[in-house]
Amino acid sequence: MKDSLRRLVGARRTRSARLLAAALVAVLASCGFHLRGEASYSFESLYLNSPSAAPITPELKRALEGASSAQVVAASDKAQVVLDLNSVEDNKQILSLTGGGKVFEYLLTKRILFRVHDNEGNDWLPTSEIIVRRTYTYSDTEVLAKTYEEQRLWREMQTDAVQQLVRRLQTAKRPVA
Repeated sequence: MKDSLRRLVGARRTRSARLLAAALVAVLASCGFHLRGEASYSFESLYLNSPSAAPITPELKRALEGASSAQVVAASDKAQVVLDLNSVEDNKQILSLTGGGKVFEYLLTKRILFRVHDNEGNDWLPTSEIIVRRTYTYSDTEVLAKTYEEQRLWREMQTDAVQQLVRRLQTAKRPVA
């Protein structure tokens, strides 16, 4: 008797889990959600012109190699287009103060200027800008935790900027002669 009751309860749970999964899939499909696929570019090869010492370079190179059909090449003369990272700036500003004049909130800003062109100098994507901002509260009593939070935010901002740049490259088009 107990075994049949357990099987019945187990079967109901399994059915409930299946119904919940089906409902979740239906909701996600109806809102337009889909898994990220391969990025499609209007060029076949790309040279990344970025200082190798820049922290963003390895992550951007990995993202470009993994997310697209375009090949990342080692020399600009072998590439159909060149991605120039003109500037990568990180900025930290005080956003607000407490009544006692101590820092309460910071604003972190990552700004990237880039340009996509071919070897003849024709712009496939003129100089563009990506700006990523985050705010966080600060407390003198939690210095270590807030330092870790700031470092985590910088990493997330860099990843976000790289993803935005990879998506922006999809809009690069061959210049009309």
